[in-house]
Amino acid sequence: MGFMFDFLPIILFFITFKVWGIYAATAAAMLATLFQLFWSKFRHGKVKKTFWISFVAIFVLGGATLIFKNEIFIKWKPTIVYMALAIAMVVSPMVTDKTLLQHLSNLDNKNALDLPELAWKRLNYYWAIFSVVMASTNLYVVYNFDTQTWNNFKLFGILGATLLFVIMQAMLMVKWSKPEKSEDLS
Repeated sequence: MGFMFDFLPIILFFITFKVWGIYAATAAAMLATLFQLFWSKFRHGKVKKTFWISFVAIFVLGGATLIFKNEIFIKWKPTIVYMALAIAMVVSPMVTDKTLLQHLSNLDNKNALDLPELAWKRLNYYWAIFSVVMASTNLYVVYNFDTQTWNNFKLFGILGATLLFVIMQAMLMVKWSKPEKSEDLS
């Protein structure tokens, strides 16, 4: 349920777009993101940082899309979010003693991942590169294809690539978390 709940605004955007178009889809994604915030607060007593980031991004860019009746704002949302993530990944180790991924894994402390320092740095680096690639790819699709194609790309391309990337990262984390393999970070 957690994975699907995290992607509720994207899925709802996709479905609403197919039936009523981009402006209705933008409003639906805004409402779904607001629902995520309230539900998370009600159910868990706190709101995940990713929900706050999505909330700000969707309400600023979605609001601009609806106010100015210009779809380019909502189309830029994935690029802006991915670039912000990439910047945070690069800057975090420079201003703190940990990578952003280490900070995120320690949010609840009881389930913190125990990986070698080099593993954290590599994972963080891979996420930064992935984020730049996804941001760039989104811009390419925005400016070279129609809105229907972009909508399909947003759900199947971005979501599919992210899911595949997460699985690959998880495999590396399992490999690197084994005590006898911790030195082998190839």
